[in-house]
Parts: sequence; structure tokens; C-alpha cells
Amino acid sequence: MLFNSFEFVIFFPVVAGMYFILPKRIKPVWLLLSSYFFYMCWNVYYLSLILFTTLITFASAILIERFEKKSAKKAVLIGGIGVNLLILFVFKYFDFFLDNLNKLLGLAGHGGVVNPFDLLLPVGISFYTFQAIGYVVDVYRKDTPAERNIINYALFVSFFPQLVAGPIERSKNLLSQIKEIRNKRLFDYESAVSGFVIMLWGLFMKTVIADRAAIVVDRVFTNYYTFGFFELFLGALLFTLQIYADFAGYSSIAIGSARVMGIKLMENFNTPYFATSITDFWNRWHISLSTWFKDYVYIPLGGNRKGKLRKYFNLFVTFIVSGLWHGASWNFVAWGFLHGFYRVVGEITAPFKNRLYDRLKVKRDVFSFNLLKRIVTFLLVVFAWIFFRARSLNLALNYIKRMFLHINPWVLFGDDLYALGLDRREFGILAFALLLLLAVSLLRYKKNTDLGGFILGQNLWFKWLVMILLVIVILVYGEYGINFDSAKFIYFDF
Repeated sequence: MLFNSFEFVIFFPVVAGMYFILPKRIKPVWLLLSSYFFYMCWNVYYLSLILFTTLITFASAILIERFEKKSAKKAVLIGGIGVNLLILFVFKYFDFFLDNLNKLLGLAGHGGVVNPFDLLLPVGISFYTFQAIGYVVDVYRKDTPAERNIINYALFVSFFPQLVAGPIERSKNLLSQIKEIRNKRLFDYESAVSGFVIMLWGLFMKTVIADRAAIVVDRVFTNYYTFGFFELFLGALLFTLQIYADFAGYSSIAIGSARVMGIKLMENFNTPYFATSITDFWNRWHISLSTWFKDYVYIPLGGNRKGKLRKYFNLFVTFIVSGLWHGASWNFVAWGFLHGFYRVVGEITAPFKNRLYDRLKVKRDVFSFNLLKRIVTFLLVVFAWIFFRARSLNLALNYIKRMFLHINPWVLFGDDLYALGLDRREFGILAFALLLLLAVSLLRYKKNTDLGGFILGQNLWFKWLVMILLVIVILVYGEYGINFDSAKFIYFDF
């Protein structure tokens, strides 16, 4: 079930309404059943994978807490993580492994080994698997106690707002709130209004910006060999904006729908394209995943505690694994490697740059300096997104090659850019929507509050005006297919 579908428009009010009406002791059960139904609307049979992951990690955490010997605890930890990673490998990476093995054997003069399984990738498997693994590790580290109530824990793993595309929650935040559901107030007006506004804003980003930009992006990346620099740069630039509006839009709907029911999910985005460095970018982009990799991959590898060379190695490993998490393809590995390269080169060159700034007497505490840093960081991110969007590493390299070898400035003086899928009116709508996105992003950056929090502090007439206008804009200017079909979110593929 998609957040931007008619089915969800019916589903969510029913779930939220019953949640407020039902007796407190029934609320967790209702949310759990609703979450399972939400997932079953995509695939009934793959619900068994969530149930299996839930039971394995639930039992693993209890055994870790129960055993006294560290060796026994570690054995259970490795076993629990290993089983879940094996499931993830089979459904997401096994065909990738076979394909590369067959290619290596082909180079050696041997035939293929096994034909690909072509298994359907379970929606959200990377997200709920990492969330469950993080919980088991937290119990092992004694950062959180093992949960004994299977209903509470099952809801933690499968809570429908963030089930299929995050945020990847920690037990200290989400599970602790789930345990308090039976003691919560029935309804909180401020949370409901704030959450609803955030949901509408997420739908605006998805339907008005992301799905409109996708029209140009899809055409450019599919037919890149017919275009020159400006069309290809526009395609990369619009994908940069599309993926942010799409994924931040999903996160906003997830956070907003949970907030309506009085549950606070962690923030997943914090104006990432205002970042002044790649390090700053990853502190602002997909925060739940970047902090997960920091806590459960980078730090266990040694972090920055074992010298600079080991730190750089750990950074590369973490970013490459992050790239592979996004997809079983070499272009994702290249995307992760590139961001790791950015980080390492940035740290190595920092002392030299600082000495150069001092020698040239460059002012570093002024707007112009920070603006230049933001522009450079943004362009580096745009370049890396080409690898992310291309369907293979070879296509990404060919895209970049053509972009720099075919300079065609004449397209700027005609109507060629309006032949990419959006006419003047549609480009105008997209441009206005992006200006509105910029305004809300500046609000977040300057005031350190989301749109829901800002609206909550306004007068009643302004609150209703904003909500009504957002609904109208989404219905009138949202991009929908035939029969009001909804486009899926990009991160559903991961």
C-alpha cells in the first residue's frame, strides 16, 4: 500500500480513528494487525519473513540477556545476526553474486554455474532487518533491556508508518514509546494537527515535485546517448531534487502519520543540500541509516581509534557497504565508494586548504565562503547521484562520458529542453514548487523546526488555510497516472 494512494486515504483514518477509540490495552494489538495488513496489501506470503525476523531477534535478545557467559552471549548474537543477514542475502544479493561468479567463470573459460533465481525483492526488507539487528546489538551492549512482550516487539519491527522505507528506528526511541501506548492520552490535538500538516507536506514533495521531476529524469537517463551536456546535467540535477523530494516526502508522511497517533519517529532529513561538506551532508541525509552504519559498522571496525590509515579504511568500508545496502549492483558500490573517496580526500586535504586560506587571507566566517562550500558540496553530490540513478556502472560511466564530450550550448536558446517531457507550464509548476521547498527548507535551517511545528504556533485561520491549500495543490498539481494511479517511492526498491 502506497502512502500516495487512494487506499491509504481510506486506511489511515480508519486505523487512527480506531486507535483513539479502542481500549488502551487493545491499542498495540490493533496497530500490529493494521501494520501486518498494510504489508500484506503488497504481498501476503512475504509477511512470513517479517514474522520470522521478529521471532528470531526476539528470542536472541532474551537469550543474550539470560546467558551469563560472554561467549554464549556472543554466539547467540552472531547467530541471530547471521540468520537475518542470510535471508537478506538470499533475496537481495544472491542473484548478484551468481551473476558475477558466472562472469568470472566465463573469463576463465568455464560455463555458468547456476541460473539466477529472480526472487521478488521483499519491500522494506533492508529497513526492518537492520532495525531488528540494531535492537539485538543494543541488548548485547546492554544499551537496552530485552523486551519480553512479543506484541510490543513485533509492533516495533513492523510499525506501518516506517515499515517499508524507514526511518530505521532504535529501540530506545520507538520501542520505549510502544511500551507506553497503554498509558498515553487518547488524543492530543497539537500532535494530530502537526502530524497532519507534515503528512500533507510529504505528499506535496512526492506528487508535485518528485513525480514531476521524474518525467524528465526518466527520459534523460533512458535516452542519454541522444543528449548533450546541458540535458544530461539537467537530468542529474533534477534527479538530485527528485530523490530528496521522494524520500524526504516518504519520511515526512511516516513521521506525520505516527505523530498523529502520538508517536514520535526520529528525523531522517535536515536540509541536506545546505551542507557545507560531505561529512555535513551525511549528518543531514538519511540520518537514521547514516547513524546506524556509524554505530554498528564504522565504530565496531575501530572508527578513528586506531590511527588515520585505519580510519580511512573504515570510512571506505562503511560507505561501500552503505552503497551495497542500497542495491545489488556495481553502480551502487561505486556511489558508496565515491562518497568514501570524498570523505577521505576532504580530511587529508583539510590542513593544506586551511594553510592556503591563511596565506591568501581568505575570510572563512562570512556568507560568501560558506556559500561556495555549499555549491561545491552540492555539485559533488549531484555527480555521485549519476551512479545511483543509472541502471548499471557501465551506463553511469557512459552517461558521464557523453556529458563532458558533447557540449551543446545552443539548446539553451531554443525549446529543446521543453521536449524532455515537461512543457513550459509544467516546468513553471515545478520551479514554483521548488521555490516553496526552498522556503520551507530555510525555515527548518534557520528556525530549527519542521513545518508542522511552525504551523502549530500560528493562529487557527492560518493553520486551516495552509492545510486546505496543500490539499488543493496536491489534488490539482500532483502527478498521477491513468485512473489516478500512484507512483511508488524510490526507496521501496531498497
